[in-house]
Amino acid sequence: MKYENAQNILPKYIIQLIQEYIEGGYLYIPIKCENKKVWGENSGAKDIFKIRNTEIYNRYSEGISIKQLAQNYYLTEQSIRRIIRQQKSI
Repeated sequence: MKYENAQNILPKYIIQLIQEYIEGGYLYIPIKCENKKVWGENSGAKDIFKIRNTEIYNRYSEGISIKQLAQNYYLTEQSIRRIIRQQKSI
């Protein structure tokens, strides 16, 4: 999140209005709903995990044990089971 000085970007009347509610503090202004992105969309993490989870499911289907998958992917056995359940429902 980038810090911006309100005096550099907002008209004076808007600053005066905001000062009626908060003065000298930090104010977070959220992104508009239509501009929000899903988690992992910017970084590509969502796609990376999708590929990894498909790979885990395929290896499980080939007979690799949950314990071995957990060790190979540095995840808990519970996480591997959750991934397998989710992949089965796709």
